[in-house]
Amino acid sequence: MVQNIHIHNMVITELLEHFGWTWVGILVSEDEAGENELQILTKYMRERGICAAFTIKLREKNENRILHALNNPQVTIIIMCGTYSVDMLAFIPFYEFIFLDNTFILSPSWISSYLKGLNEKQSVYHGSLAVQYSSHFPGLEDFVNIYRKFHDISQKQSYWGLLNFIDNVDNVDSFISYYNIYKESSQLTHTYNITAASLRNILSSGVAPRLYSAVEVLAKALHEMFLFIKDEYGENSITGFLHYRQKLQHYIQMMESSPDPMRPSYYFNEQGEAVHPYKIINWLYIKEAIHEVEVGNYTPWAVSGEKLHINRQSITWKHTKEIPVSRCSDQCSPGSRKKSGETIHACCYDCVPCAEGEISNITDTENCNKCQSDEWPNEKRDRCLHKVLDFISYQNDTMASVFSGVSVFGCLVTGFIFGIFIFYRDTPIVKANNQNLSYLLLVSIILSFLSVFLFLGRPSDVTCRLRETSFGIFFSVAISSLLAKTVMVCVAFKSTKPGSQWRKWLSVKLPYTIVLLCSSIEVVICIIWLSIFPPFQDLDTQSYPGKIIIQCNGGSDICFYTMLGYMGLLAVVSFALAFMVRTLPDSFNEAKYITFSMLLFCSVWISMIPAYLSTRGKSMVAVEIFAVMVSNAGLLGCVFFPKCFIILFKSEMNRKTDLLGKTK
Repeated sequence: MVQNIHIHNMVITELLEHFGWTWVGILVSEDEAGENELQILTKYMRERGICAAFTIKLREKNENRILHALNNPQVTIIIMCGTYSVDMLAFIPFYEFIFLDNTFILSPSWISSYLKGLNEKQSVYHGSLAVQYSSHFPGLEDFVNIYRKFHDISQKQSYWGLLNFIDNVDNVDSFISYYNIYKESSQLTHTYNITAASLRNILSSGVAPRLYSAVEVLAKALHEMFLFIKDEYGENSITGFLHYRQKLQHYIQMMESSPDPMRPSYYFNEQGEAVHPYKIINWLYIKEAIHEVEVGNYTPWAVSGEKLHINRQSITWKHTKEIPVSRCSDQCSPGSRKKSGETIHACCYDCVPCAEGEISNITDTENCNKCQSDEWPNEKRDRCLHKVLDFISYQNDTMASVFSGVSVFGCLVTGFIFGIFIFYRDTPIVKANNQNLSYLLLVSIILSFLSVFLFLGRPSDVTCRLRETSFGIFFSVAISSLLAKTVMVCVAFKSTKPGSQWRKWLSVKLPYTIVLLCSSIEVVICIIWLSIFPPFQDLDTQSYPGKIIIQCNGGSDICFYTMLGYMGLLAVVSFALAFMVRTLPDSFNEAKYITFSMLLFCSVWISMIPAYLSTRGKSMVAVEIFAVMVSNAGLLGCVFFPKCFIILFKSEMNRKTDLLGKTK
């Protein structure tokens, strides 16, 4: 029926946690009760991450250690643990000059007997917090008021007043109670005189209220049990009593709470122990006396998180209006975490920023939380923000506008050249070396310029598959056309010799066969690639902090480099063949310009590959677009600009005799 010491130590621990006091001192009485309370208190403190900076036993004689511990400026909170004893009467006054800056946390066992010796040293307790049993029994104030009158009359030794007081007493039992209290008070006159105020404090704190509740519950439980025995077995049944005497605990736990709000509820925990509420008292030293102000309460049976209630505004602290700070280390602000220091105490630590990609949004956390894959910490690392999407956007990227403009300009220039060739299709320079291959080459260049738009904007599965294969096919057609042109130049020269076997190859089908065969191989490679390992949209959240790179995953590196390798093979073959026939004796030898175009083409793509592999995100895409555009410009400039120059500005050279080298 009497509550154990675990509960009030739990209250003290929650009180420390509520105010953020993690580095505290403990004064403990050197007896069995003190040792037990110390072990229980430190156990609960460890569970809440609170450390004891020092523990001093009141009989300890090592004054240097005591002074060193008490002078710790980081410790402003000191817990009184154990029982009130004469050792405290000597210890507190002796070190009063140190305790002037400390705030005490007082346990119920100290409060129940503090009036025995606090004399002139009560000022050190100003601003302290006390954990006190929240118990009340009816008639206390009436009892104290009548005792005050009886005490005053007895002090005056007024015979008539005493007779008048006795006449007003309701019954003799009450008078005997008052007289006994007064008699005991008189015997203590030389050491302590019990006043009405002292009597109220004694009866309202410490053991008295708990004993009253225990007796009340026990009496009611016995009453209920005997009523049941009487109804079941008869009024004088010894058998019924023997059968039910072991059921008393059952009746105790079945007690209902009182409807009176001034009375505490009866509550029993899982172990069948009585549990009482507590109140938090703020001690104030005013006019040479201790005054108590209730500033909070603790309800053990409330749900977790709602047991302790504190009214901070009503608390008067010792020397400041701010809550005292009692910590070994400063709080780690959001965005950082605790890192164990060199000491053995978990409460002494360093604060380090959260690692890249992690945040903390509470103080004094031990671990930072990793942001989700699509999020990134803000600058303070106290919350996660959505990562920036990285791709060549039409809305926000100047690069997209530049590439779009260049691509459109390239298409217009190519279209203009195409128009010139159609308009002057009957002239010798256009007819020379198969004008249809020139048309096919120009169309391939236009499509290659247009394929740039597949690289711009947010990638999707469709655009990824088209962009990675389209430029390969278009360039294969273009290079195959140039290869066919070069082959036709070589065959035409060889066939001019009398009796040459090359004449049979001078047919219309040869260049088309070369273009169809060479470009078909590239188409087959792309079809296999799209069928087995098609490219797809990929989100790269790891390459760059704070960015999500929306890119195209090739699906298969082997297929991608096979496509590029075959395109490069065509370019090398075309370059080699054009290089060999560049010196043929024509006034206009197209093989020279094909040689330059293939040299530029190969140089661009050879230099593009390492640049492509060393970049990420939209920079990688920009490298690929640049290679496509420069290759198109090289083909257009080297192959067609010389012809256009002759058509537009050197029309006198656009004659068959000049092209064959028969005139100067």
